[in-house]
Amino acid sequence: MLDEKQRRIYAGLESLKIGYGGDRQIADLFGIDAHTVAKGRSQLLSQDFEPERVRKKGGGRIFTGKKNPEIIARIEKIMEHDTAGDPITGLKWTRKTTEKIAGELRAKGIDVCANTVGKLLKKLDFSLRVNHKKYETNAKLDPKDRDQQFKYIAMVCEEFFKKGYVVISVDGKKKELIGNYKNYGATYCRESENVNVYDFPSDAIGKANPYGIYDIAANTGTVFVGTSYDTPSFAVESIAGWWDIKGSTNYRKSPKVLILADGGGSNSSRSRVWKYELQKKLCSRYGIETTVCHYPPGCSKWNPIEHKLFSAISKNWQGVPLRSYETMINHIKTTKNSKGLTVDAHLVTKHYEKGKKIPDKQMASLKINRHEIFPQWNYTLMA
Repeated sequence: MLDEKQRRIYAGLESLKIGYGGDRQIADLFGIDAHTVAKGRSQLLSQDFEPERVRKKGGGRIFTGKKNPEIIARIEKIMEHDTAGDPITGLKWTRKTTEKIAGELRAKGIDVCANTVGKLLKKLDFSLRVNHKKYETNAKLDPKDRDQQFKYIAMVCEEFFKKGYVVISVDGKKKELIGNYKNYGATYCRESENVNVYDFPSDAIGKANPYGIYDIAANTGTVFVGTSYDTPSFAVESIAGWWDIKGSTNYRKSPKVLILADGGGSNSSRSRVWKYELQKKLCSRYGIETTVCHYPPGCSKWNPIEHKLFSAISKNWQGVPLRSYETMINHIKTTKNSKGLTVDAHLVTKHYEKGKKIPDKQMASLKINRHEIFPQWNYTLMA
């Protein structure tokens, strides 16, 4: 068994054999830092072994995250409104650089360097990624407007949290064909599942439209799986259903609710049906003042439900063919994560018609108060 110094020297030796780029390759292979490999290589070349000094296992500087656990909590707080994620893989990314985060920590009296912040971000499941040119768009949104909307959402959330009001993140998850179809991902089993070669919709039992409501403060999710069309009426009735089942019990004294939603889809910022149904089936029915903040176009992945709830669900059923609605519901209900997430699910068999229209007269009856900042994205519907 090699001690720490011997392992470092051996890693340096293997790096020398490879040549250029060897430090990184050996570091990845051995699971150690590239600086450790470089130091071992340097000691090997200079013959500076210091054989009489061997640090005991577990020695050395204590990692900053263990020495000062407050840093982790502070970073999570800083990243709270600047985090996006893939609803399938769970990968997280952020708009902030390690230098900016380190600067904010120093402003709060925590002296830490950008490199340490990078290591801590890795422990929090963030990773450094480059942009991938994949999509074309004609959207002409000023980046300053987008940034201002993010800051406004963060401010409104902070106000609601301080007063103990409800803050939920909502969205529709990717539609799924129900039947003997391949579900991407892998799972442990003795034999592979045999599924259809082609994903023809005509062979499906049906199509599932999951609509999720994520309670940010409670870290709980509720998913309504619709068998009909993904319409604004379905979205609003799902939110109203959540309030009836959970919200009214958990937030009995809360007169207001904040909804964070994407700018498109069934909860589109331009949809008349979405606003009218919210007024009728949530505000007026339950006497709740409802504020809605939409994320700017092209920013749906910043919606908390994407990386807090949907990614966990996708991981839970990866590699499992969704052969029935019951299978889908059961996998949603059993979704958990290391941070205590719990999820409930309900099947909705009601038929929803597409193309519903709300005339000007009905829209004029709405008790809507549009905010001064981006009124097209931020508005409040009075009870």
